[in-house]
Amino acid sequence: MQVSINVNGEQRSHEVEDRTLLVQYLREDCGLTGTNIGCDTTSCGACTVLLDGESVKSCTVLAAQADGHDVTTIEGLADGEELHPMQRAFQQKHGLQCGFCTPGMVMASVSLVEENPNPTEADVRSGLEGNLCRCTGYHNIVEAVLTAAKEKSGAAE
Repeated sequence: MQVSINVNGEQRSHEVEDRTLLVQYLREDCGLTGTNIGCDTTSCGACTVLLDGESVKSCTVLAAQADGHDVTTIEGLADGEELHPMQRAFQQKHGLQCGFCTPGMVMASVSLVEENPNPTEADVRSGLEGNLCRCTGYHNIVEAVLTAAKEKSGAAE
């Protein structure tokens, strides 16, 4: 089937099999490998992207379901060389260790802060519970999300 998806602000059209997952489409057809494949069972969140601004685990969404929609991947967050505030906060607060979960964590965190601009530590921990860090780096991840939320709201840390 033919799908046409706005990926990171660029209209992409490809012929795909009906059963093609969004994560496969992004990695294989669009060449956007920042979206990681972790578990293929929606357990880890490494494949999290934004679909029309909402975080979704792209291993559970068919490319056909995203047809006609907007998808943002980790590659689409930055504005040229200028990192997105969430990316910058993850860098500044060392919110990564091996880095495998980082793209999904960042994307889920962007959605979380959009939904709750002033989250508490408990809100962040609850909001990211579907994204796993196998290196157990949650403390710095939570600090990064809180820092980005403060920056977005204009509050100084």
